[in-house]
Amino acid sequence: MKTFWIRTASAIIYALLFLGTMYSGVLLDNPRVGIILFGSFLIFVTLGCSYEFFRLVRSQGALPVKWLGYTYALLAVFLVAFAPAMGMKGFSMMLASLILFPATFALAAILQLWNDGDQPFREAAYTMVPLLYIALPLSLMMSVLNEHGVNVLFMLVALVWVNDSGAYIGGSLFGKHKMWVRHSPGKTWEGTAFGVVVTIVLAVFVGPMLSYITWYHWLVLGVICSVVDTLGDLVESMLKRSVGVKDSGNIMPGHGGFLDRFDSLLIIMPFAFAYLTLVV
Repeated sequence: MKTFWIRTASAIIYALLFLGTMYSGVLLDNPRVGIILFGSFLIFVTLGCSYEFFRLVRSQGALPVKWLGYTYALLAVFLVAFAPAMGMKGFSMMLASLILFPATFALAAILQLWNDGDQPFREAAYTMVPLLYIALPLSLMMSVLNEHGVNVLFMLVALVWVNDSGAYIGGSLFGKHKMWVRHSPGKTWEGTAFGVVVTIVLAVFVGPMLSYITWYHWLVLGVICSVVDTLGDLVESMLKRSVGVKDSGNIMPGHGGFLDRFDSLLIIMPFAFAYLTLVV
């Protein structure tokens, strides 16, 4: 019972921070302040996820250039998150962000000349992961908020949460057939299917009420979020199993670390943003 209340309390605090900063522009009737508060939250999460990733790979003997990884990850979030407040337009923001890709790898590779490790390009690649896997997907959350409204972003996050909860409940009630024992022994096909169905129903019926997006677009977004969410959870499980840990961290008692909480969002945001930008 004590564990249940600890998990509940930490989940409430997490949700209040996440949703409170997300809706801060609306609650304070000041979009610019809202951008600063939510952008600051994203920077905090970027640092936490990057720290956990570097800690996991260093436990296996990897030697990424941590300060460079942090620097470029924060720069990417700053460019995207605070671009509207700085009057930075879409093209220049995109150009500046794209330049980070070759710049990060090039400098990380150069710095390996002074590294005594025997796998320099592995270390350079690991240095880039916080930028590619963490910072840019999190930054897209701010892009969705600015371009499509806070309710659309909220719905994307809610779909991930509902899919996770639905898969857990469905697996507990009906789960018999294991889905992918190698990466996640607890996942079942029945639980996954239940989560997908509940997520799509929520997307189709609630999404149009909270946004300008029509039901058939929400149907596609529901499929994207539920399916990619499941795959993102498996990717995080694969990462943790490869280094022999159960949780990526312990920032949230009973729930694990930053990567444990944001693993699915890191995977689904590029897909959801691409659909919103290219199709909707």
